[in-house]
Parts: sequence; C-alpha cells; structure tokens
Amino acid sequence: MLMESPTTGFDALNLSEPICRAVRGEKYDTPTPIQQKSIPHLIEGRDLLGCAQTGTGKTAAFSLPILQRLSEKRPAPGSKGPRALILTPTRELASQISDSIRVYGKHLSLKQAVVYGGVSPKPQISALRRGVDILIATPGRMIDLYQQRCLRLDQIEIFVLDEADRMLDMGFLPDIKKIYAMTPDNRQSMLFSATLPDDILRLTKQFLNDPVKVSVNPPASTVDRIDQRVLFVDRENKGALLESVLQEDSIHRALVFSRTKHGANRIVKNLGKARIKADSIHGNKSQAARMEALRKFRAGKVRVLVATDIASRGLDVEGITHVINYELPNEAESYVHRVGRTARAGATGVALSFCDAGEKGYLHNIERTINRLVTVIADHPYHSESIASKPKRGSSSGRKTSSGRNYNSAAKPGKNQNRKRYFSAKPGKKTRSRSPRSAVSA
Repeated sequence: MLMESPTTGFDALNLSEPICRAVRGEKYDTPTPIQQKSIPHLIEGRDLLGCAQTGTGKTAAFSLPILQRLSEKRPAPGSKGPRALILTPTRELASQISDSIRVYGKHLSLKQAVVYGGVSPKPQISALRRGVDILIATPGRMIDLYQQRCLRLDQIEIFVLDEADRMLDMGFLPDIKKIYAMTPDNRQSMLFSATLPDDILRLTKQFLNDPVKVSVNPPASTVDRIDQRVLFVDRENKGALLESVLQEDSIHRALVFSRTKHGANRIVKNLGKARIKADSIHGNKSQAARMEALRKFRAGKVRVLVATDIASRGLDVEGITHVINYELPNEAESYVHRVGRTARAGATGVALSFCDAGEKGYLHNIERTINRLVTVIADHPYHSESIASKPKRGSSSGRKTSSGRNYNSAAKPGKNQNRKRYFSAKPGKKTRSRSPRSAVSA
C-alpha cells in the first residue's frame, strides 16, 4: 500500500509527532487550504485574520498550532489559569471545538475546559479550579465566572475569536472588548470570520498586531458542491410542500430552517402528524434539550432537524444531505451559513429554498451575494407561477428552470415523475470523499 509522502501531509507543516499521530488516527491525510495557509504562520507566533466559510477546516487550523505551542512551553509555576482562550458565539460550537481539541491533543498532557450558559456552572467552576491549559467559552458565561473570581486571564498566551461576524450579529461586541482587555498585551491573537464586513475590519485593527491575512474563499460565497434550488410556493402551501419533498428517498438527513422559534415548533408538530420524525433546536430550548435533539439527529433517530439561525453556524453533523430553507433569511449572509451545513468534508449536498411572494426581495439579495441565479424547480405540485413570473429579481432574461423552460415561461405543474433528479444530489458525484480525506469537519 502506498504511503503518503510526509512532504504533502500534516508532517510538512512542522507539527509535532504526537499531533500528527492523532490527526492520522482520524484518517485526515491532506491539510485543507485554510490549514495549509494558516498553520505555519501561527506556529511562528503571528497574529492572523482568517476568512473562511464553515466546513473548511478552520477549527483544526487554529487548534493544532495552539496544541503545538502549549505542549512545547511549560506553564508558569503554580499557575492554574488558562493559557489559551477560544471565544465562540454558541454553546454547540464551543462543545464541538472542545471535542476536536480533545481528539487532536489525545497524546499530549494538556487540560481543557468548556464553559457556556444554560447549564449549571458548578462542574465548570470545578474544572477551572483544577487548572486548565485551554478554555473554550461563550462570552456571557465567561464574564459571569470572571466576575465571580472563578477565572483568571492573566496567563493567556493565545486568544482566538471564532465566528467573529456571528458574534457581532448576536450583539457580543461589548463583551468581546471587555474580555480582550482582561488578557495580557503580549498575547498571540487570531480572528476567524466567514465574512469581512466593515465592523469586522475595524475589530481587526483593534485586536490584531500586523496580522497575516488568509482567505480561502471569497466572502459570502457558497461551496461549489452545493446544488442550490428554489421552489416558488404560496405561503399557506409551504407545509404541504415540505411534507411532499420529505417523501423523497434521497433525503437521508435534512436540516430545515425557520425564521422563528414558534415556527420551528409548528413545523415539527405538523411533520409529526404526517408521521415524519423531526425535532427542533432553538433558543427557547434548554441546553439539555438542544443537545438531546442533536444526539437523536446524529444517531439517525430523527431524519429532520428544524432550526432557527442559532444552528446555521457551528453545527457540524456529518451526512446532512439537504438543507431546506422553509423560510428564506432576510440577510444574504445567513443563507450562506445555512446552506454550508451540507456538502461538508468532501460530500455533495442540496439546498432547497421555499420562496413565497413576500420573500422575492430576499432571494434577489441572496443571488447578488452569491453571484449566481438559483435554479428554479417548477415541476412540483405547489408551484406558484404568479410568484415566479413577478419581475422582482432583476433581469430575468436567460433564467432557466430545471426542466429547461425559460424563467418567465408558463410552467405546468407536472406529476413529479422526475422529482428525484430535482431533490437528490447531482448524478455522477460521490456523496462522500474517500481519499485523500481532509480535516474539514473539525
């Protein structure tokens, strides 16, 4: 059997043998572009601004250099404060980063802790008192623990702000600035963001010192492997359309997005009446309930997970074949993050968007952001030609439906004889990349 040359794998990035051994144990052979571009600079101690979509392997891009540096340098005598701090916007992302670091550092004697709200702080406080090297945290709970004097930040050597644009969207900027001011001036800092709006660029100037800038995809672009399609439908018919779509055998694991928490619960209830197993995840659910919903979704006990945008970032579930926008987001960037939940780790995926009359403007903004027209699926039983024919979306010349009809031509609702080719991944493409495997799911 041919062995991969060390000059083409993680060994070429000057990572230590225990880290490379852990990575190989996960069958990750080839670094992703964000890892190739980031890891050497981070090992050298440079500050870094990384622009990368979710699913590109950025967690490993910052985790591996952190493990390398902390394992090479002994902590100060008697110190129990964390030496690396990773801030994330959501509990789910914090847990996933913690899991990844545990895997990559399994051959190292480093300790970590993860703190977030929605659960009892007592186990988190106990972990901090025992001493940790790496702390993964959401801002709110971390500030609470700091103010209770359960946490010290004077030993921080590395500071990571992950999903920075999402942090700002969620109103965490004051907390982020407060936390950053608590850390030493000579820290190494990293900021990762899927998009680079002006607010992020201003934050970069405040937080980073002569940073290396790494970008592996244009801001707000979508992964090429995602087959994006739009279905025009009257709002009152969306529930029936969703039930119809979910009858398709090719939809093995679907993530459905609703704009509101109550809407997500209503969708789950209606799917249950149609004997389609589904669960929901949103901000009104306790952390325990959210983790249980994710557990059942990962285990295949429910085929459909209905979520608000709380899950559009940081949710890493292998094998999501379809993302369904039951309601289009009012921000184009949110669309990018939503559909990025599929086509991960070398897989293909499908993104279906239900568009009613009031969402045509949202769709137009999305298409401008991703710089492409989304394929129209007209051959479904709830197609609304009145919505499809409205010239709201800019120039319609040359727009094609999936059956080759012009965008403005009359669409005849068919018998859905060819529905499978609309709702399944493009023929001829693998559903899973086998060799070489890249560490993009971390």
